[in-house]
Amino acid sequence: MNPPNAAGPTRPNAPASPYGLTMRLAWLGRVSTEDQQDPTLSLPRQLHNSRAALPAGFTIVAHFYDIESGRKDLDARGSSLAHEQFDLPIARDGGIQDLLAESRRPDRRFDGVICESIERVARRTYYGTKIEHDLETVGVALFAADEPISVTGKRATTILTRRVKQGVAEWYVLETLEKAWDGFCEHTRQGWNIGRPPYGYTGQQIPHPVPARRAEGKTKTRLAPDPTTGPVVTTIFGWRVTEQLGYQAIVDRLNADLTRYPAPVSPDPARTRTDWTRSSVQALLTNPKYTGYMVWNRRATKKGGRCNAPSEWVWSPQPTHEPLVTRELFDAAQRIATGRRGSRTTNAPNRHPATKRSYLLRSYVICAMCGRRMFGKTLRGKTYYACQPGLNLGQAARDRHPDHPGSIWVREDGLIDGLQRFLNERVFGHDRRALIAADLDTETAHNRRDNAKRRAALERAINEVGERQRRLIDTLETQDDPTGVIFGRVRQRVADLETIRTEKIAELADLDQTTTAAPDPDLLEHLPEIELDWAAIPDEVQRDLFNALQLEIRYDRTTNTARGQITLVDDTIARIPVAATTRPNVCGTVNRTIAVRAPGRIRTCAPASGGQCSIP
Repeated sequence: MNPPNAAGPTRPNAPASPYGLTMRLAWLGRVSTEDQQDPTLSLPRQLHNSRAALPAGFTIVAHFYDIESGRKDLDARGSSLAHEQFDLPIARDGGIQDLLAESRRPDRRFDGVICESIERVARRTYYGTKIEHDLETVGVALFAADEPISVTGKRATTILTRRVKQGVAEWYVLETLEKAWDGFCEHTRQGWNIGRPPYGYTGQQIPHPVPARRAEGKTKTRLAPDPTTGPVVTTIFGWRVTEQLGYQAIVDRLNADLTRYPAPVSPDPARTRTDWTRSSVQALLTNPKYTGYMVWNRRATKKGGRCNAPSEWVWSPQPTHEPLVTRELFDAAQRIATGRRGSRTTNAPNRHPATKRSYLLRSYVICAMCGRRMFGKTLRGKTYYACQPGLNLGQAARDRHPDHPGSIWVREDGLIDGLQRFLNERVFGHDRRALIAADLDTETAHNRRDNAKRRAALERAINEVGERQRRLIDTLETQDDPTGVIFGRVRQRVADLETIRTEKIAELADLDQTTTAAPDPDLLEHLPEIELDWAAIPDEVQRDLFNALQLEIRYDRTTNTARGQITLVDDTIARIPVAATTRPNVCGTVNRTIAVRAPGRIRTCAPASGGQCSIP
């Protein structure tokens, strides 16, 4: 008996070559682990069927195969090492990329390629026909064992059959994926957990509703709070929102008392740790399942595990298990993550060796045009906060905010002067209640105007991105691309623009859903009346105060003004260094526009008298 990788005999009734032709062939095989196939059975079967279809004089002299999905882009094919996990009885000469590379060499070992069926070449018609075209360009024929193998040059019927099969194969895969997607969505809507229960929950096993699967011992899982780790999740979210702690600060607190805050246990023994890490805290704070809703599709498991945009997540319509945090607390934690990205919790200098100083308002100053934190800079002895998204982030940032100037600067001394007046007069001052009450009508008008401007800017950005996508698609329709290079680049650019468009649509939806609650000036009565001597307060204590007040300063370059906002909650009032008393269940925001200066001695208009005090 011949070994599987030997040439072997053809089938007894194999068609003989009427012209006595001989041809050396390379065999091309593929099996996808996603189809739950067994490569040790499928690949030998494919090789056997390919041999059995050979006419007399045709011989397989090389073997190329991969264990990977046939839906991958062509440039991503052939790199899988999955075949190394199996004891396969077929000597491997390489994968699809190796076959294509050898086909272009003048000393190639084969004159044609054979596969069991054409869908083994690729599951997507475009790439299947491209591979066929590339082989024919260099004089290499592509045969399939389940199609007539013609040696007379007549191919019309074969091509018709092949194209029909390729179309049906692609349709079948897409239909299967669509049905699987719908099944996962319904699974999520019913509240069943997919994957390992997150930290803070245990998996409650429920017998499978299908009798046959139930007889096999199959179950489904619902989430139930873990009495030990569940409270830890609530505590971590509280630290994040009320104290605005960074990931590392939270890690340090947790690791200081592992008995009270036990660390997560990895399902992989090789990755098990005995303490908390930044990645474990980040994963916890970004998991929406803690809100009581079941959520799926947060990660693209077939694309390297990358995180999907929140707009692509699938949520259950109603809570399906006991929540560990409220939806409002979870959303607040996500907003803090956006604002604190890359920021340190303390005012200590950056550990970079070139760092010379730190900045008092670092992480509190936000650019109103793009929403990014402004960073400190020193120029000719003056301290500024700057925003340069194009320089720091490149073309992607310019696409997201096309109206953003290349560089925005604002003087620190103007911000600090306005901030100190804001806090002394409007937060801790004797007349704060009267001042805030008088400003409410003016501030409400400002908010309506600002929201209208922001909505117009978002709608303009969405339309511009759509126009760019249309122009790119026109490029595909009007240009030839025999190599596929232009097609690949344009497709990636269209995908990048779609991501930007989705983000803008989500921002617009958030803006439409934002409502201003009834104002409540009484919330300031929970703070003491005191005149702060800022020169006598160390920077660290000032930052503790800013953190407790959840300070945020938004600088608007178009008006050259900055708007300071504080948020008061019961947990943070107790931590305000100057507070003499605390009152429970207090929550609110106070806004105030302050005057600032920018480089070039540009001065602002007089400070606006408007302010706002409201329950968020």
